[in-house]
Amino acid sequence: MRSMTGYGRGEYELNGIEMTVEIKTVNNRYLDAVIKCPKIFNAYEEVVRNKIREKFTRGHADVYVSFSDGREKQKNLTVDLNAAKAYVDAAKQIKQAFPELENDFTVLSVMKLNDVVKQEDVSGADEELVQALNGALDIALDKLNAMREVEGEKLEKDMLSRMDTIEKLVGEIEKRAPLVAAEYAARLKEKVQKHLENVNYDEARLLTEVAVFTDKSNVDEELTRLHSHIAQFRSICQSKLVGRKLDFLVQEFNRETNTICSKSNDLVITKCGLDLKNEIEKVREQVQNLE
Repeated sequence: MRSMTGYGRGEYELNGIEMTVEIKTVNNRYLDAVIKCPKIFNAYEEVVRNKIREKFTRGHADVYVSFSDGREKQKNLTVDLNAAKAYVDAAKQIKQAFPELENDFTVLSVMKLNDVVKQEDVSGADEELVQALNGALDIALDKLNAMREVEGEKLEKDMLSRMDTIEKLVGEIEKRAPLVAAEYAARLKEKVQKHLENVNYDEARLLTEVAVFTDKSNVDEELTRLHSHIAQFRSICQSKLVGRKLDFLVQEFNRETNTICSKSNDLVITKCGLDLKNEIEKVREQVQNLE
């Protein structure tokens, strides 16, 4: 079981390259990633997304990439001969117009002029930079998953503890439920005898009324399903990716509890039902954090 919330930082060094990748994840119904990296890695954003998809199924991830490149790289220079010729021709014209000026025009001075010599701009990352990026990303993802699993274990303990409380409340309702009809029958008979004193009344009609009430207030099916849901919850918790399954199951918990509260016609069962809803809501909040 893993939480969707976590943080991982990966650092990787290779031949003078220092690469850092940081990943922060939070809850999200679907998988979503926002990648912030230097322009040199723009072409590799999809590679980063694919690695994230391999590790996660749900959650929002913010990915930050930074690096420094201390390698000694050969500089590629280009010479604009047309620009150099234009400067040289202009120098010759000036010399011809002003022969008294000293001629200090050299090859080196031409190279220093604007637009004559340019350094080529590398538009993309080379193989070593990509290797460093993958290395740092793998480390960050592994650390992030480790943290998410630790958080998942804490959530699991909390939810299973609440499931014990839910099971206890269901047991209390089971004990109380058979008494509801009997108490209703006793109250009804007492009222009839009080208001119809010394008058013969139809006992069969009284029993029919009790039977109708018993049928309407019967919650045996709901209790049986709740026991089944509790067992399923504990079983699902043994898996790794449980978020969607538990999210659906918690909705079923709520459905059965609402039905019990609406059918109970008993203060004790209603109170237990409200306590059940409170515990189920706390479980639901935790489930929202699970992948």
